[in-house]
Amino acid sequence: MTFKEIQELIKLINKSNLTEFKMKDGDFNLSIRTKKYGKNRMPQIMQTPQQIVPVSAPMAQMQQVPMTPPPAPAPSASADAGNDASNAQENTSESAEGNYVEVRSPIVGTFYRSASPDKPQYVKPGDTIEVGTVVCIVEAMKLFNEIESEVSGKIVKVMLEDASPVQYDQVLFLVDPKG
Repeated sequence: MTFKEIQELIKLINKSNLTEFKMKDGDFNLSIRTKKYGKNRMPQIMQTPQQIVPVSAPMAQMQQVPMTPPPAPAPSASADAGNDASNAQENTSESAEGNYVEVRSPIVGTFYRSASPDKPQYVKPGDTIEVGTVVCIVEAMKLFNEIESEVSGKIVKVMLEDASPVQYDQVLFLVDPKG
């Protein structure tokens, strides 16, 4: 298991209601426990001596991910920092450019625009969507999660390339709610 995979696993466990996770792969053992203190949970990582991974780096990054959204991938997708924080749970916020609404990723993973390479894309610029429309898939830990829109409107822009990594709360699409 790579350092990056362990980091992603810690982020997913932190967002879930799990208090303990154990994994064994050959002679590699990984055990993660969280102590619940309201919204701020601190993971405790225990490993067998065969594999030594720095513990302080993933914990520091994990604590920062839910508190501060990652930088927007394009200037048109940047929004007021106050709006980003207040709308992080809704996964949408208004964009500074025009009155576009951002559809954001609720999880860390890999962004896919279609169910498989031979299937059509869920949505493309110019498509009109409703609340609940599946707009993409984000794969996390070999689970394919359909991401549904929480807004209605017209897709203005797709912010990521197909099969690219996506962070928690990263902008996926810009939607014109008046469209």
